[in-house]
Amino acid sequence: MSSSVNRLFSWPGRVRLAAVLALSLASVALPNLSWARSPQFDSAALLTPEPTSFAQCPQFFAKGNPPAITPRPQLRELCYEAFAVLHSGTTMTPVFVAQRLNRKLIEDADEKRAKRFFADARLPSGERAELEDYKNSGYSRGHMAPAGDMPTPTAMAQSFSLANMVPQNAQHNGGAWNKIEQDTRHYVKRAKGDVFVITGPVFTDAGPRIGANEVKVPTYLYKLVYDANTNKAWAHWQENREGETVGRPISYQELVKRTGVEFLPRSALQH
Repeated sequence: MSSSVNRLFSWPGRVRLAAVLALSLASVALPNLSWARSPQFDSAALLTPEPTSFAQCPQFFAKGNPPAITPRPQLRELCYEAFAVLHSGTTMTPVFVAQRLNRKLIEDADEKRAKRFFADARLPSGERAELEDYKNSGYSRGHMAPAGDMPTPTAMAQSFSLANMVPQNAQHNGGAWNKIEQDTRHYVKRAKGDVFVITGPVFTDAGPRIGANEVKVPTYLYKLVYDANTNKAWAHWQENREGETVGRPISYQELVKRTGVEFLPRSALQH
């Protein structure tokens, strides 16, 4: 692997997956969504004031083990109530977002959509996307951990952190990618236990950037699904473009080949 953050992960065709570990810790329970109507809304009220590490939220990773990525500058781990993020201050996006899902959590995921995007104040201002970066950019703010997966008002609100977003083609976001998210929820409802999902962007060297903070636009997106009961894993691989359709999933081994990352511990795939 390259020593450059931009080239942390490789894939044939000069594809590079920019690395970012984002961890944030959910703290204050919200009894309702009245915060969303307040002009004094402060994202810090949703999060712990201190930076966090994946050691504080191992529940989002298969067997408690996050993907093994060499620590380097501008990679930050953030824990939220319902997901964990590895965030890159180079791309201003997540490198990946990890979730633990099961039938009960999905059945509880009927919260009113928050729709209040915010920049995570735990990230330094020079390492994060801001709301203005997306304005008139031509891209939507694409959730990596979907709002539709969130089981509580706090989790729903936190899912609108820009640390959980990438610049995404709007038609793709509402089309093929939305179907993949729905299909994943349908699978989780049928599963007999926990299902671990890791979602993230893949960048090319010459990919565009948006906004004053130069948020990088991914060329591809992936969603890895691992069923801890059956020890089976597969991944959806999508180009971030208009007209993309849902095809057959790729194997876990193929995802590792394309990204250069072992997302799961070896023991997770043993039968």
